Amino acid sequence: MSRRRALVLVNAKSGQADLAIENALGIMKRGLELRLEEMPDGSDLRSIICGAARTVDMVVIGGGDGTLNLAAPAILESGLPLGILPLGTANDLARTLGIPPDPEAAARIVVDGHLRRIDLGEVNGRPFFNVASLGLSVEVARHLTHEVKRKWGKLGYAVTTLRVLQRMRPFSAEIVIDGRAHKVRTVQVAVGNGRYYGGGMVIDAEAEPDDGWLDLYSLEFESLWKLALLYPAFRSGRHGIWREVRTERCKEVEIRTRRPRPVNADGEIATQTPAVFRILPKAVSVAAPVHPPEV
Repeated sequence: MSRRRALVLVNAKSGQADLAIENALGIMKRGLELRLEEMPDGSDLRSIICGAARTVDMVVIGGGDGTLNLAAPAILESGLPLGILPLGTANDLARTLGIPPDPEAAARIVVDGHLRRIDLGEVNGRPFFNVASLGLSVEVARHLTHEVKRKWGKLGYAVTTLRVLQRMRPFSAEIVIDGRAHKVRTVQVAVGNGRYYGGGMVIDAEAEPDDGWLDLYSLEFESLWKLALLYPAFRSGRHGIWREVRTERCKEVEIRTRRPRPVNADGEIATQTPAVFRILPKAVSVAAPVHPPEV
């Protein structure tokens, strides 16, 4: 019986040591026939993944959430199952799926071959795994440099957020859900597909990547430093109990702003407002633990 064939793309700029990557590849070689490729940029990523669809059985991406986001359109188009080696700083999709942060343990999950069918979010036609948002998160993404990540690790998200808050101001937006328009003053609107984003923040405590729903929140604070008090609630996904936090569960939502504002998807600037967000149910298959750990 022939072994499964896997296209393996590893982001050489990831935060993991070369030894950890080599060990993970060694584990996968025991159960898979590997085709190793350098991680390309932009459209080349699509051409490599889609071009390999007839010759491999899955694609394994080694990198963080940004790398996975760049690969999402090609994963969706090719129909190939996805394996994840979490080599980034946050690895929020891996955490949502119960994939351990250790690359060697993650490699064993890829070899085991158990697949979980999960949803994708989509904003203006651009797919995303974790969350798409506008406002505060866009400024955080712009200022969260490789140097900050290297120095602070996951704590870099909190450090950068505190710096950005010093000059952030609320903006006006219109949120349209099921034909109902809500006019708000907000500092951030986020629309999530999975559970985790932003280095371990929780979009909703009950969110699952295969539940067929998008989870939205809007931070409608006038005093932005009050957000610091909200931090523990965001780590547990209980921020919806605050009066200043609007939450909705939906299949589709449109967000309009007076002037076009950039929209961040999984840490990458993907599009701008007006933005239509949709759920793509059971869109991709991902190698995941049979019994994810309790969170």
